[in-house]
Amino acid sequence: MTAALPETSEAAKPPLEQRKRKLIEGRLLVLAAIVMSALVLRVAVTAFTPLAEDIGRDIGYSTAVVGIFGMIPTLMFSVTGLLAPILARRLGLEWTVLLAMVAAGTGMLVRVLVSGTVELLLFSALALGGMGIGNIVVPPLVKRYFPDRLATVSALYITMVQIGTVLPALVAVPLAEAHGWRVSLGVWALLGFAAAIPWIGVLRTRRGRVAADTTGLPDPGSAPAPKVWRSPLAWGMAATFGMTSLTTYSVFTWLPTILADAGADAAFGGSMVALFALVGLVAALTAPTVAARLTNPYPVVVGCAACFFVAFAGLLFAPMSAPVLWVAILGLGPSTFPMTLTLINLRTRTPAGSAALSGFTQGVGYALACVGPLVFGMLHTVTGGWAAPFALLCVSVLVLLTGAWQACKPRMLEDSVSPR
Repeated sequence: MTAALPETSEAAKPPLEQRKRKLIEGRLLVLAAIVMSALVLRVAVTAFTPLAEDIGRDIGYSTAVVGIFGMIPTLMFSVTGLLAPILARRLGLEWTVLLAMVAAGTGMLVRVLVSGTVELLLFSALALGGMGIGNIVVPPLVKRYFPDRLATVSALYITMVQIGTVLPALVAVPLAEAHGWRVSLGVWALLGFAAAIPWIGVLRTRRGRVAADTTGLPDPGSAPAPKVWRSPLAWGMAATFGMTSLTTYSVFTWLPTILADAGADAAFGGSMVALFALVGLVAALTAPTVAARLTNPYPVVVGCAACFFVAFAGLLFAPMSAPVLWVAILGLGPSTFPMTLTLINLRTRTPAGSAALSGFTQGVGYALACVGPLVFGMLHTVTGGWAAPFALLCVSVLVLLTGAWQACKPRMLEDSVSPR
């Protein structure tokens, strides 16, 4: 008689092994959710800008209105910087990011179904509002679920954000030529809805614990938040972040038009937006490490400013002589963006200080940045050329240099302000 060997069932496994397996499976689901959400966080911006003029000819808005579309991302990122922490406290991080992805998908879908400029603006704002909330809540989710793999998962998250910036710009014009701008713009709504699905699974496994779990969020009882507006460091951070964002989103909005005026076709303009974002990926992966290793990373900021000035001169005076070179150099300039985000943690001692400085830097910075694409376009409309708009960007870089002088000094926020 042969005895049958009992099959290893889930119930037969030791409790510790069961818990480990559930933890691994749960973290894999969260990792998938974070990766997909990161891909969504910029697609509404770079899918639109290469097609902005074609959409305008179809719907009926002028070139000047392109600047209004260009200011929506930073405006919504500023507003959601205030809204997202409130939602996260009341609903929990997981519910908040789920709603953000649904809002992003809905906004991207509905905006391609409308036929008026106002409706297109409103639903673009909804999509970008969802993405702005995602900007705020995804990093704490990384901290909650991957405290032992923060650097690795953060690098993966940043990489996915950049891929989500590059890919839409690269394929926007070919898709529009083959299927029309509505398909080219609307297909990215599927990504927003797809990113919501794994969060539903996460919520099912964490039923009843979502709002109660504050891991990854600053503990309001741990230390009083400093009055950041009294600190030159905080204003320097906001100026650095804001001027970098102003320049970056002005480039995202107007680079295809600048190149089109110089004789390039729409597909080339879209590919240059993609190149600008792709170079930014290299910066996003290297700038945080450089900032962490240098006591005062201000020389890096000076190098970034030099890249901006060289690229501005090339695009203004000889845009089609070496456009790939100009855009590649231009892409190095926004290295100050990830560097500033890194300095937020390097220049604070407490979670409350980090949260306060992050909120101030991004809230004030994005509020400053939102006028950039609009004023850039207005200057072009008034003057009929690109000299005045590029002069605006040069001034913004000078402000960036001034702010970074304060932001890069090796000191702590908590030492420069009084607690509440």
